[in-house]
Amino acid sequence: MSKYFLSILLCLSGGALMIQSCSPAHGNSTGHEYMPDMAHSIAMEAMKIDEYSTHTWDKQSTRTLVELWGTPRMPIKGTIPRGSVGLMSGDAIEMKRELTGQNKGISTPINGNVPYYYTNTEEERTRATKEIVMNPFPITADGLKKGKELWTIYCGICHGAKCAGNGYLVSDENPNAKYPAQPANLILDTFANSNNGRIYHAIMYGKNVMGNYADKLSYEERWQVIHYIRSQQAEAKKLDYDEHHNTFRPLQAISDSAYQATMAAKSPSTKAVSTTIKKMEPVKATGTDNKSK
Repeated sequence: MSKYFLSILLCLSGGALMIQSCSPAHGNSTGHEYMPDMAHSIAMEAMKIDEYSTHTWDKQSTRTLVELWGTPRMPIKGTIPRGSVGLMSGDAIEMKRELTGQNKGISTPINGNVPYYYTNTEEERTRATKEIVMNPFPITADGLKKGKELWTIYCGICHGAKCAGNGYLVSDENPNAKYPAQPANLILDTFANSNNGRIYHAIMYGKNVMGNYADKLSYEERWQVIHYIRSQQAEAKKLDYDEHHNTFRPLQAISDSAYQATMAAKSPSTKAVSTTIKKMEPVKATGTDNKSK
C-alpha cells in the first residue's frame, strides 16, 4: 500500500514539476522552459554593472560585465553611421530636398553628422566667431517653433525663456537658487552684435559652467536654436526676425520669403546666397561632430 501511495505521489510530483517547468511568460515573469531552445537567449541589461558570479566558482575568477564587455564608448571621431549623411555645404534647404527625395532623387536618411573644423580653445572660439557668419537654414515659422521648443528643453532653465539669463535656476522664484555662475544674458549687445559662430561654438563645446550640447542637438537643431535666440534679440530691439522679414541681422540669416523668391527667380543672387553660406566652411578639418540622430 505504501509503495502504491509513493508511486502516485511521485507521479504527481513529476507531473507538477513538468507543468511548472513549461509555465508561460506573463507580466514581469519570463516563465519556465524545460531544456530551453538555443534560440531563446538569456537577456542581459546592456548598461548594468553586475558580477558574473553564477558562471564562476571562486572570487578570483569572478569578473564584472564592465571587465567582460567594456564600457559604452563614443564613436571614433569622424564616424558617420552607414546610410546616413549630414548637410555640409552650399544651400542646406536645397540639399535637404535632394537627400530626402523631394526633387525626385533617392532618399537618404539625415542624421546631423556634420564635421566641425574648430577645436576647444579660446583661439579657435575667436576664429569660429569670425568665420561662421551665415545661418545655412532660412528663417521659417516651423524652424522658430522648433527652436523655441529645443530652447525650453535644454537652455531655458538657466538662460530664461527670453534668453535674458534669468532662468528658474537663478531666479527669485526659486527659493533654493544657488547656481555657481550667472548664466549669460544673450540679449546684451555683446551677443546680439556678434556673429552666429559665437553661439554655435558655445553649443559645440560649452562655456564656463555650461556644458556642451553637441551630442544632444543635431546640426539643424543647433541652427534652429540660434534662430530662436536671434528672434528674441530682435524682439528686444523692436526689429523683425521671422519668416517674412529680417531687419535685425540681414547678413546672417535669410527669411523664408526672401529665400523662396530667390529660388523662384533663379537669378545670380542665388549664387550669392550660396557663396555667403559657404563662408562658414574652413578648409582644414581639426575636429568633428559626434551627434548621431
